[in-house]
Amino acid sequence: MDFLNYAFMQRALVSALLVGITAPAVGIYLVQRRQALMGDGIGHVAMTGVGLGFLLSTSPVWMATAVAVLGSVLMELIRWYGKTRGDIALAMLFYGGMAGGVMLINLAGGSNANLSSYLFGSLSTVSQPEMTAICVLAAFVLLVTLGLRRQLFAVSQDEEFARVTGLPVRALNLLTAVTAAVTVTVAMRVVGLLLVSALMVVPVAAAQQLSRSFTATFAIAVAIGVTVTVSGTITSYYQYVPPGATIVLLTIGAFLVLTALATPLARRRARAAAAARPAGDPAECSIPATRGATDEVGV
Repeated sequence: MDFLNYAFMQRALVSALLVGITAPAVGIYLVQRRQALMGDGIGHVAMTGVGLGFLLSTSPVWMATAVAVLGSVLMELIRWYGKTRGDIALAMLFYGGMAGGVMLINLAGGSNANLSSYLFGSLSTVSQPEMTAICVLAAFVLLVTLGLRRQLFAVSQDEEFARVTGLPVRALNLLTAVTAAVTVTVAMRVVGLLLVSALMVVPVAAAQQLSRSFTATFAIAVAIGVTVTVSGTITSYYQYVPPGATIVLLTIGAFLVLTALATPLARRRARAAAAARPAGDPAECSIPATRGATDEVGV
């Protein structure tokens, strides 16, 4: 536990803990909406914000947040109105954001090391002001994902049904996109802009191997996120390996392990259910696996 004696490791662990909570908390809605790669696209756009932060000598985290939020709103508008050429517009937005960020960092006199720390994460260089920003942004993400979980779940599950019930579907979609953008900038210093999408999606996919209820999936995904981010941070300290890559590989490893454990468990449950069902009763309809682990609203 000697790593706790260093201030930079204390900041790194707090940042990793917050990312481990917030990334799956948003990711569960993105997976349900079949927008698993949205975080990756926002990460490309946020790179322009990082470049602007260097060029204007302001905080790269706050500037990346502003640009990522703007980019997420544009993505939603393209999704609504860009029926025929939307994919091309999104591609230009993603790659233009990445290219703009690289160019702006170069104009600001930044080095490849500056760029790499934001692309792939660099926990050891998280400053106190950056950690404060991460705490504030993480609080916003948790307030939205927990406080509006019923409404966000309803919209993610079936937009038409949510609209009929009177929910402001477009406003909630925009809020989901903005929350995802904020999460990307929260995770930027931990796993990097190019790897953040994995931490938003893979823990949720791993949790779905064990549970098909929203509440349980949410809890398991967050538990996985916290475990891999904290253990990955500690591993990177002792083994001198990149923290972002270590965290993502641990996340994928958790998914593979849970998948291997879930298969015989599901078979055992199916046999037990068949044995308990009275003879002649019709089999219960199963919920399609493609909808993931969010089949109940009781949260």
